[in-house]
Amino acid sequence: MDPVSDQSHSEIAPPKISIVVPVLDEVENLPLLHGEILTHVGAMGCSWEVIYVDDSSTDGSRQVLRQLHAADPEHVRLIFFRRNFGQTSAMAAGFDLSRGEIVVTLDADLQNDPADVPRLVNELEQGFDLVVGWRRDRQDGLMLRRAPSILANLLIRRVSGAGIHDTGCTLKAFRRTLVERMPIYAEQHRFLPALAMGSGARIGELVVNHRPRIHGTSKYGIGRAARVLSDLLSVQLVGSFVRSPLIYFALCSVPFVLATLMFVTMIAWSDERVSFSNQWGQAALLIMSLFVMTIVDFLLFGLLAELVVRASNVFGRGTLAPLVEEGTV
Repeated sequence: MDPVSDQSHSEIAPPKISIVVPVLDEVENLPLLHGEILTHVGAMGCSWEVIYVDDSSTDGSRQVLRQLHAADPEHVRLIFFRRNFGQTSAMAAGFDLSRGEIVVTLDADLQNDPADVPRLVNELEQGFDLVVGWRRDRQDGLMLRRAPSILANLLIRRVSGAGIHDTGCTLKAFRRTLVERMPIYAEQHRFLPALAMGSGARIGELVVNHRPRIHGTSKYGIGRAARVLSDLLSVQLVGSFVRSPLIYFALCSVPFVLATLMFVTMIAWSDERVSFSNQWGQAALLIMSLFVMTIVDFLLFGLLAELVVRASNVFGRGTLAPLVEEGTV
C-alpha cells in the first residue's frame, strides 16, 4: 500500500469530514465525481478531505487520481494498493488514513450522488453514530443486481437483527468514535451496520438518490452471493461468541455429552453383563473414551480461545467495544 499525501496535512487541524472512496477502474468517472464532491461538499462551509483508495486499477485511474491530487492537494489524499485486495480492504485503509470527526463512504461509479453527503451529515448530527443510505429507487438490473440484493438484505436483517433496508449501500456516514472501533476484513463492508449494532451504536437510515451507471462496468455480480453467506455466518459467530468463546465450545460439546450419557444408560440397562475382556466391552470402552476425549478437547479449546481473546485485547479497539455516552464517568 502506497499512501500519497502532503506534509501540510499533518500540520493543519483535522477536517470535519473525511470522504473515503474505493476506486477500481473508474477512469472516466473520477473527474466527474470529484467535480460533484467539490460542488456539494465544498458548499457545506466546513473543512473536508477526500481519500481515494485505488484497488490496483489497470485503466489509467491512477494517473487521473494523481492529476486530481496535483490540482487540489488541500483536499485530495491518495492510497494505491500494489495488488487487488477488494472493497472492504480499501475502506479499511481509508478509515485508517482519515482524520475527520465524520467519515463518509462513497462509491466511485457515480451511482451514489455526492449531493446526498450534506444530508447524511445533517442526519448524523441529529444524534446518530451511523447513518446508512437506502437506495429505495435503485437503478440497476433486476436479475443480476436488484433481486440478489433484496434477498441478501432480507437475510442480513433476519440473521443480524439490524433493521436496515439496504446494508449494501456504500453511501454511509460514521462518527469517528465508531470507525475507530470497527476492524473489518474479507467482504464485510456490507455488514457494517450489523457490526456497529454490536457496539451499541445508534443507527439511522436515509433515502438517497441512486443513479444508473454511465461509464465503466459493474464490479458486482451474482457470484458474490456465496461470499455474502459465508461472511454473514462469520459476522454472526463473532457477534455472538467472541465475548465468551468458552460458551461456544461448550455448546459444541453438548451432542457428545448426550451421546455419552445415552451410551452409558444403554450399558447400565443391558441384560448382558459387560466385560472389558470381550469384544463388546472393549468396543464400549473405546467409544466412551473417544466421546470423553472429544468433550475435553472442546472445553480445552474454549479455555484457549478465552486466553487468546483476552491476550489480544480484542475489546481495546474492536467491533464489539462498547460506545460510551459522553459525560459517563
